[in-house]
Amino acid sequence: MMRLPGKVAVITGAASGMGKSIAELFAAEGAKVVVSDLRLETAQTVVDGIVEQGGAALAVAANVTVEEDVQHLIDQAVEAYGTVDILVNNAGIMDNFVPAAEVTDELWERVFAINATGPMRTTRKVLPLFLEKQSGVILNIASLGGLQGSRAGAAYTAAKHAVVGFTKNVGFQYAPLGIRCNAIAPGGVKTNIGTTLTAPNPFGLERTSVGMGINPRVGEPEEIARVALFLASDESGFINGTVVTADAGWNAY
Repeated sequence: MMRLPGKVAVITGAASGMGKSIAELFAAEGAKVVVSDLRLETAQTVVDGIVEQGGAALAVAANVTVEEDVQHLIDQAVEAYGTVDILVNNAGIMDNFVPAAEVTDELWERVFAINATGPMRTTRKVLPLFLEKQSGVILNIASLGGLQGSRAGAAYTAAKHAVVGFTKNVGFQYAPLGIRCNAIAPGGVKTNIGTTLTAPNPFGLERTSVGMGINPRVGEPEEIARVALFLASDESGFINGTVVTADAGWNAY
């Protein structure tokens, strides 16, 4: 039995990595998927693969730092499929492990714009839809960097902590209205987010690497997608306003 039959899911940063795996799994489980990314051509490739497998999907180019793009993204989803049932905020970038003493306003603002403000914008846009029908699921991709102090640089760490706080706030405040909001905090996962690293800060990289020796293993995007499927489905109906860690036990040390 499919777990997301007839649901409409919007996924940001879905042209590769965890977003791509989530889109493919959701589609296989019966959802109509809106694959959003900066790169329309790559997003369309994901859509083509989903359609070839018998699924329903739509590619929409969107930059989550631009309000007009976010408006367009959700409007396109509604125009194509009539509504939105699930929002997955996956788009994100790293911060070159830059420590607080060397972080620039430009870097700080860019990382926050994508990693924290982006999820706020998309959430703000879908909530009226969810409120009208008294149902909806929001899933934020946070990070161990949002739970611990030195898994990345100052900007990424602060932004992902903001995502965790935002998740809890939305989850609790809208709980009586049939809306759930949770987050996943992945550990090390094989994705292309590393391509957003250009020149890692030597001091920051050294400090963030201190705990790498106790990391049990690196995860696969498909493993995060399976957690996302559970949190998006009715199977997790009693789970709300919390963060699910998926890191093979790295955080347990």
